Amino acid sequence: MHEFAAPLVHEEREEAAPTGSEVLLRITAAGLCHSDLHIHSGEYDLGHGRRLDFASRGLELPVILGHEIAGEIAACGPEATGLDPARTYVVYPWQGCGGCRVCLEGRENFCPTPRNLGFHTDGGFASTLRVAHPRYLFDIGDLDPARAAPLACSGLTSFSALKKVEETIAEVPLVLIGAGGLGLMCIGLTLALGGLPPVVVEIDPAKREAALRAGAGHVVDGTAPDALAQVREAVGAVVPAVIDFVAAPATAGLAFDLLGKGGRMVLVGLFGGASDWPLPLIPLKAVSILGSVVGSLPEFRELVDLARAGKVPPVQTTLYPLAEANAAMRALGEGRVVGRAVLVP
Repeated sequence: MHEFAAPLVHEEREEAAPTGSEVLLRITAAGLCHSDLHIHSGEYDLGHGRRLDFASRGLELPVILGHEIAGEIAACGPEATGLDPARTYVVYPWQGCGGCRVCLEGRENFCPTPRNLGFHTDGGFASTLRVAHPRYLFDIGDLDPARAAPLACSGLTSFSALKKVEETIAEVPLVLIGAGGLGLMCIGLTLALGGLPPVVVEIDPAKREAALRAGAGHVVDGTAPDALAQVREAVGAVVPAVIDFVAAPATAGLAFDLLGKGGRMVLVGLFGGASDWPLPLIPLKAVSILGSVVGSLPEFRELVDLARAGKVPPVQTTLYPLAEANAAMRALGEGRVVGRAVLVP
C-alpha cells in the first residue's frame, strides 16, 4: 500500500536472509479482515466529526497489509531454534518490543511501542514474511492453513472477548451482535467453551443463515422494530453479557439497552461513530463497558491448542489468489463475503 484508499500495488522485492532470531516464512495463506480495510482507509471514524488518522499512530507507507498469516519455514537466523521445517505455522501478529513489562507478561498486544504485522511492519499479502522471533510461530498440526490463518485475528479477537464474559455463557445465552467473520467464529468458540447456543443479531439475511449453520440458537434482524423484545424473548432471562462485533452507534445502543443490572458489554468492532448512552444509567444499571483488542500470546496458545484438538468449528471461507487482493478487499467492503476471505499463493 503506497497510498491510503488507493489500490494495492504489486512489487517485486529482493528477499533478504534472516538474521539473529528472525525466521523467514513462506506464506501459504493470508486472511483478510475489516481491520485491513480500516488501515487501507487510513483512519477511524470517532464520531462527532472527529477522525483518528493512522499516520499519527505510527503507520508509515509503503507497507504490506495482512496480519492473519500461515506458512512454512523457508530459512532461520542462527539464533532461531525449536522450529521444524516440515511443519506449518500460524503467526501471532500483535508483536511488541519484547522487553517492557506487558511484553514480559505475554501481553504484547498492549505494548506501548508495538510492531504489529501489516501495520507497523510488513505483513502477509506477500510470498514471504520475516518474523522477528520463533515465539510468534505456532504449529498448526493438521489444520488447513486457510483455516488456521484467521485464528490470528478473527479467532483470537473473538476468543479474547469471549473470555471476558466466559463465566455467564453456560447459564444464559450470550448475545452476539454481528455475524461477520468474528461473530461466526465466536459462535463456534462459545460452544467449544461449554456455552449455550448464543443469540445473534445481524441485519444481513445471508449472514443470519450462516449464524444458524454455525450453531446460533436464535437469530434476530437488528433492523426489526421489535429487535430488543425479540432478543430478550430468545434469551429468556436478564441479559448478563453482550459482545458487539460491529460497534456502530445503533448496535452499541442496542447492546446497552439489552443489559440487565450488573451486565457486561464487550465492544470489539471498529465500525465507528460515537455512542449516546444516558450517563446516569451506567451507574444505575451498574454495567461494565469493556473494550477488547485482539488477544495475548497465552490466549493465542490456548486457542491454537483448541483448534488443533478439533474443538473450533471451521468458518465459511472464500479463497482468493494473492493477485486478486484488491478484488477481495472490494468484496469484503461491499459486504459480499460471508465468513472469512483468505488470500492464497
